[in-house]
Amino acid sequence: MSAPDEIRHVEPESAEQAAARSRVRRRRSIALAIALALFALTFYALTIVKMGPALFDRAI
Repeated sequence: MSAPDEIRHVEPESAEQAAARSRVRRRRSIALAIALALFALTFYALTIVKMGPALFDRAI
């Protein structure tokens, strides 16, 4: 049982298609990096808020 000809035949990607795929991948990577940074900053801010004002009122 073999695959149909449409599936078996794969055309090489043109330079234009490769560049477009690269741009999309880069935008996705930047968006994921921004989302991860915002996630980390949110946890950092929530940690500071949960500690409360007593955090700055301690003996050094």
